[in-house]
Amino acid sequence: MDSLLEEHEKLSKKAPLSKGLRDVQQTIDMLTKARDSISDNPASAPIMLAKLQNPVKASFDVIKNDLGDVYKSLGIWSKALDKKFKGKPLPTTDYDALSSQPSLINRAIGMHLLREGQFSVASAFLTEASSKPLRTSPSLNNMNDKRPEHLAEGDLGMDTLSSEGLRKQFADMYYILEEMRNKKNLLPATTWARANSTSLEARGSNLEFELGRLQFVWLFTGGPYGDDRSKLAEYQQAALAYAREEFGNFQSRYLREIQQLTGAMAFCPNLLESPYRHIFHNDAAWENLAMSFTREFCSLLGLSADSPLYIASTAGAIALPTLLKLQTIMKEKRTEWTTQHELPVEIPLPPAYQFHSIFVCPVSKEQTTDLNPPMMMPCGHVIAHESLLRLSKSSRFKCPYCPGESHPRDAKKVFL
Repeated sequence: MDSLLEEHEKLSKKAPLSKGLRDVQQTIDMLTKARDSISDNPASAPIMLAKLQNPVKASFDVIKNDLGDVYKSLGIWSKALDKKFKGKPLPTTDYDALSSQPSLINRAIGMHLLREGQFSVASAFLTEASSKPLRTSPSLNNMNDKRPEHLAEGDLGMDTLSSEGLRKQFADMYYILEEMRNKKNLLPATTWARANSTSLEARGSNLEFELGRLQFVWLFTGGPYGDDRSKLAEYQQAALAYAREEFGNFQSRYLREIQQLTGAMAFCPNLLESPYRHIFHNDAAWENLAMSFTREFCSLLGLSADSPLYIASTAGAIALPTLLKLQTIMKEKRTEWTTQHELPVEIPLPPAYQFHSIFVCPVSKEQTTDLNPPMMMPCGHVIAHESLLRLSKSSRFKCPYCPGESHPRDAKKVFL
């Protein structure tokens, strides 16, 4: 993939669209100005149109040259992609789980655009998706599809996405991240954390203290004055004053961490050789805090830290080579996999992409699903619902793993 990344970097440098967009906008402004002039004085139309011929032709030539560089670079990028992925067909299946759920796809795309800060693009997409909803025709894939009422066809479930409130929330998030990453300004993030202190504490979040700790470190190491070592005493006094003012509320939960911060003063100016080096000289501290803030901000909105569309796309890309190999083997052996809700092979996803626990029934050796959930008997042993019905035959039965007896109605569903 390194070669593809290198070609992509060349594409972004050699074929920027910004110049082409500026030239197009200049042409539009020139034509708009001419239209307004003709509208004010219709008699000047012949002269105005004659004057426009050469400038418009010249502007079109400039735009053509701009796009020529773009097309050339895109051609090179396309060849690099074709060389890396040599005509490998995508895995095919007769069952498309999302063919009858266009609303879910549209919602995922809309939410991804909002989360990425592409508010104008998200607005245009949501408007078009709402005005022209996709229609699905009945098929073997979706005739038996039982969809929740709130996701019925024609209801894109985008009222929340289209609301100004949600857009403002994400705009605020990006403003806070901009101040934090580029200006080393923690005040907007601290203000937000204090306003949501109750909710953050209920989640067991450390964000508010992490903001205060980094503010202390920033002041201690010079803050806005940089590395002027002649003012070390002033830096220490500013950090100590901040600690006295802000850390009082955190002593019950973070006393040890506060002691480490204040105890580091004894090692100044040799912090690099002190036990507290990892606190005061951590290059990743600001980015880690930005990620922590994003995670907590999204959690209070009821959202995951990462875009579901990004996660699904990345997981699909990881699984694709395995699925392609599986399809080749199945084609050679002329076999098919008929289970819709379970893959025939294990997909080695990284831990960050494993969100749900699974349970394999010890009786049937099959993974449980929403339609066949795990059931816990009074004795504490768990088997799949179908296994429970098969063993009990709607009457009292003996647990397959202990002498305990029970009735199917006494079993309780286990939620993973």
